[in-house]
Amino acid sequence: MAVKKALSTDQLTRIAKALADPRRFDILRQIGAKNGIVSCSEIRDCQPVTPATLSHHLKELETAGLVTIVRRGKFADLILQRDILRAYLDQLEKI
Repeated sequence: MAVKKALSTDQLTRIAKALADPRRFDILRQIGAKNGIVSCSEIRDCQPVTPATLSHHLKELETAGLVTIVRRGKFADLILQRDILRAYLDQLEKI
């Protein structure tokens, strides 16, 4: 039986704010669809934004705890934190 993670009010707020942006929601959906590690360049190829804007969106998702960014020199890989997303959804169900 998995231990359910409890999120702080601050983290719940950061996640809600991050997901309120349609671009970030779409980026998170893209990462989740790959079901593993996704290179930042894969996301960049599907998003019609500048690299700086994409970096900003990824940082917001990372700050919310929804993704982990693993840096490899000038490249980066993205990992969806499904346990955090599940904990967020679990807490929303309690409303």
